[in-house]
Amino acid sequence: MDKSAPEPAPAAAAEEVAARFRSLVDPDDVASIRQTQHLILGRLQDSNAVLTHFNEYSEQCFAEVSSDFASKTRLLKSMKADLEHIFTKLRGMKARLAATYPDAFPDGAMSKTMDQRPDLESPLD
Repeated sequence: MDKSAPEPAPAAAAEEVAARFRSLVDPDDVASIRQTQHLILGRLQDSNAVLTHFNEYSEQCFAEVSSDFASKTRLLKSMKADLEHIFTKLRGMKARLAATYPDAFPDGAMSKTMDQRPDLESPLD
């Protein structure tokens, strides 16, 4: 039987592999990368602190104005409903006037004056 060189123990083989990997990488490069990573970590922590503070401030401001915003929204909806009712009544009155006094309005004049308000439901271009 052939006897080959004795096999190294697993721990010794691992040490050999680790030593060869360490020889491939320059220690100054590793130190530079670690320093850069540390600098980036500090900047990210600072940014996180600033964003956390801003988020807390925004939450506080929103809490202050949300009730006022809700009441103004209800007021605007109520005003819109009132105006729609008024315009409906005005259109009815104009139609009755046109039916009662057809000579007072030339042909086509009523269609132009019936409803000149903008459509508030359509999106703006």
